[in-house]
Formats: sequence, C-alpha cells, structure tokens
Amino acid sequence: MSTIAFFGHNSNEPAVRRRARAFQSAGHEVIGFMPHRGAKQNTGWPLVDLGETTDNAYGQRLLSIFKGARIAAQHENELSTADVIYARNLDMLAAAARARSKLNLNTPLIYECLDVHHRLTGTSAIARLLRGIEERLLKHCALVVISSPRFESEHFAVHYPNAYRSFLLENLMIDGDNFPDRPPHDAPSSKPRQRLRIGWFGNLRCRKSLALLLGLARSFPEDVDIVLRGYPAPGVFEDFEGEIRPYDNVSFGGRYNAPDDLSEMYADVDLVWAGDWYEEGANSLWLLPNRIYEGGYFATPALAPAGTETARWLEDHGSGILLNQPIEQALEKEILGLLKDRTPIEKLRAQLLSLPRSTFVETPATTQSLLQAASAT
Repeated sequence: MSTIAFFGHNSNEPAVRRRARAFQSAGHEVIGFMPHRGAKQNTGWPLVDLGETTDNAYGQRLLSIFKGARIAAQHENELSTADVIYARNLDMLAAAARARSKLNLNTPLIYECLDVHHRLTGTSAIARLLRGIEERLLKHCALVVISSPRFESEHFAVHYPNAYRSFLLENLMIDGDNFPDRPPHDAPSSKPRQRLRIGWFGNLRCRKSLALLLGLARSFPEDVDIVLRGYPAPGVFEDFEGEIRPYDNVSFGGRYNAPDDLSEMYADVDLVWAGDWYEEGANSLWLLPNRIYEGGYFATPALAPAGTETARWLEDHGSGILLNQPIEQALEKEILGLLKDRTPIEKLRAQLLSLPRSTFVETPATTQSLLQAASAT
C-alpha cells in the first residue's frame, strides 16, 4: 500500500474525487492538497486545504500556485512520507513541483492532463510562454497521464518530443463506486416510449451544443425531449435556465451526484449528446468525455460530430451515431430517421452490452499499472 499526495485543482470537483476513489479502491491511502471552489465539502480522505479559487479567475489561479506551494510545504511530514505526488492540471503541477523542491524531495511526480487548455495552443506569446513552463515542469515528472491519445499526438509529441513518458488512462468510471451491474447481453430495451429523449450531462460548457439541442426542441416539439443535467459554466451561460425556459420539451434537472444518480439518468434517455466546441479546433477535437463511458456502461448510445477523437472512439467500438458537416442538417436528418425507426438505437444498445465491462470501468489493476509505470526506469 502506498500513500499518494494528490494535488487537485478543486476538492469539490467530481472528477477529482473520482480519481481519489480510484486510488483508494486500489488499496492506497490518499492525502489531498487542494483548493476548493464554493463551499468546502467533506472528502473521503485527509485534506490540506490550499484556499478558495473561482472558475475562470486565471490571475487568482496563478497566485494560488505560490500560495498552495507554500501551504503544502508547511506540511512536510505528510509530503515527505508520500510514496507518489500526483498533480492534476498544469497549475497544480506547478504548485506540487514547487513544494517538492522546497522540501528537497525525490518523490516520483506524476502529471495528469485531462484537457489541453486553449491557452496552451496556438502561436501566441501566452501560449509559447505557458508551453515553456510546461516543458520545464515535465523535466521533474516521472510520468504524464493523458485521458486521450490525441493529447499526446497533437500536443505533447509535437511540442516536447522525447521529453516525457506517457500513460493512457481514459476517463472511465471507477470500480468500487456505487453503481449497479450492467444489464445482461440479451436484456430487452427498458426504454419503450413514443418520444425520443436526448440527454446532455456533465459540465455544460458548450454554447453551440445547447444551440443544436434547442434547435431540435424547436423542430420537433411533439416528438423530442431534451434532458439537461449538470453544471452550466458561468463564463459561457449568463442565464442558462432563462435560455431554455421557452421550451416545454427541454428540462434541466440541475446538478447530480455521480455515481449514485447515473443509472437513473441514463435510463431516462435514448441517446446522450457527446459533442463539444468549447475549445473548437483543439481540445474539443482531441478529448474523450466521460459521458461516452457512462452512457456505454448503461447501454445508452452517443451522438457526436464526425472527425473528433470522440467519434473515432465511438466508431472503433460501434457504439454511437456520427454526424457529418453541416452538423445542423445532419443532426436533424438523423433524428427524423430515428423517429420513424428506432432499430439503429437498439442495435447500438446491443453492441454496447456486448463490450466488456473494462471498456467503461477502471479497475484497481489499471490503477496499479499507472503507479508502477511511474516507478519504472
């Protein structure tokens, strides 16, 4: 059993908590070194609070690197006895590396990159500066954990060739979490209903996705329901609920608890929306969202724009509907066809149920492989 000092960007964030639970499910102790956003919530592990931050406050987050490193270094006993330091996102990597240096530790440092932020892409002075910082920090890392292969091929391999070792860890559900068993392979559909229901779940940060879904609501008021659950990004939507209020066939259920609410959420819809243009042309093309794994586990096929890494994953697994450009016409045409015949959804559902559980769920063995890769020379 190892002790993992986990530098996460927000102790309240579901994905941060999911990673901590994965370590715990694999038999390891976790101590968090994390700021929080909003009211601080209880965690299932000891937490060194690095203060409060807010969404999209990049100046504040820059200052929090130094503040967080200073606070973390004050907890020398906890850091010096950790077997691994695990840092999620670039700002927390900088804080972890600074604290590690202050205490003259040689503890293996792992950098987890779940998104390539738009400020790191392109040719601007800011992008070049940030990539220079990332490159210097990579020299201190034993391993880079990426959630999509295109993060490596489009970013790390382009800008830092031969300067890192990587480990692909997709954004899977976590073994040991409280979600039910999958239906048997020959289980009939549990979703016989007249109206077609499309869900968009998670971090709701893409204005174009909302526009497309509201377009469907307008075009098919008697036949299609749009179901929204999660966290509308405040920097994107000033009045999210006001925008959807005119549509009787659009509902917003607010935030949810994962994994507890996932089974009910995915059972309530026929398709899950997996498109994203929040960082169009870069991260949005490269990422693999957790909703394709959650939906896949519960046998709910996904809709995604063609040409993205999400579409590549869905195509490889035969588990989704891909939409070519122009996206608006392709989406409407697809929905028209499905309203006449649901057979394609049933075939995709059967294909999802035929896939092994490990396609969607991270096991303790996978977590162990990650930690072992960090210690390999």
